[in-house]
Amino acid sequence: MSDEPKIKHRYYYFDPSVAANSVFVVLFGITAIGHTIQLIRKKTWYFIPFTIACYFEAIGYVGRALNASQTPDWTFGPFLMQALLILLGPALYAASVYMVLGRLIRLLDAHHLSIVRTNWLTKIFVAGDVVSFLVQGAGGGILSNAKTKKDQDLGNAVLLVGLAVQVVFFGLFIITTVLFHIRIIKKPTQRSFSITAPWRQFILALYASSVLILIRSIFRMIEYGAGSDSVLQQSEAYLLALDGALMFLVAVIFLWYHPHKILVGYKDASGTDNEGGYHSRDGSRGEILPMGAPTRTLSARDARAAKRANEGTTAPQYGYAN
Repeated sequence: MSDEPKIKHRYYYFDPSVAANSVFVVLFGITAIGHTIQLIRKKTWYFIPFTIACYFEAIGYVGRALNASQTPDWTFGPFLMQALLILLGPALYAASVYMVLGRLIRLLDAHHLSIVRTNWLTKIFVAGDVVSFLVQGAGGGILSNAKTKKDQDLGNAVLLVGLAVQVVFFGLFIITTVLFHIRIIKKPTQRSFSITAPWRQFILALYASSVLILIRSIFRMIEYGAGSDSVLQQSEAYLLALDGALMFLVAVIFLWYHPHKILVGYKDASGTDNEGGYHSRDGSRGEILPMGAPTRTLSARDARAAKRANEGTTAPQYGYAN
């Protein structure tokens, strides 16, 4: 039996643009530096994956820009760099988005309003994201080194599985976020009125970034599923618009609505003193029930009354206003 015939592997089915990819290098480079400064200054270490993702994107577009300058004699190193880093960056974005929702729920003392237990919420979604990351990485590696049609098909199939895992978990995450948002609007907690940080706008930022990542992941699934003969793989414009531009917007959204502006004090908000009460960031003792005790939510009438009362009183504050 003869060996399976080799295929002529093409790195690209379009001629990548030096100018367009250089623009994305600059854009992602700026956001990466911005997130690094925020990370160090505010010590938001849980946002390290997001910052790494910005660098992944910037370096990935460096690789594609280098290949663009080599057209048509593309080399493997820059191709592998762009193929893997641009593919995997959004998975790190997703991991960070998962983590901030759990912290927001803790800050608002709204554990009972989440459909997933908060001590499991981050673990479940990040675990799904890790699986997606590893599977996509394996698929990208197989596809980048494919020498036969069989290897190419295998790489595509593995990539599609990884992207599908990401889409499923992100879809479930969006449902979890929407249901939590609806519940806290209908039954706001006492703490949701004492927090001055713009947590409502932050939830909208979560929506926007989640939808952008979801659209990008669905596009990449369709792209790989359609094959090399499809227009999606034969025109760089689709990749730049439905991957690069969308992921840049996600980076900008969280640069503007950085979690440190909203989640300051979330650890204090979920901690108790020796007497079972809560302390605010300034050390004053709050009048909120300890974790695990029944948490009182407010009726619509009580919520309006509490809001009016809060405007004229000094309450323990968590977070800060912009």
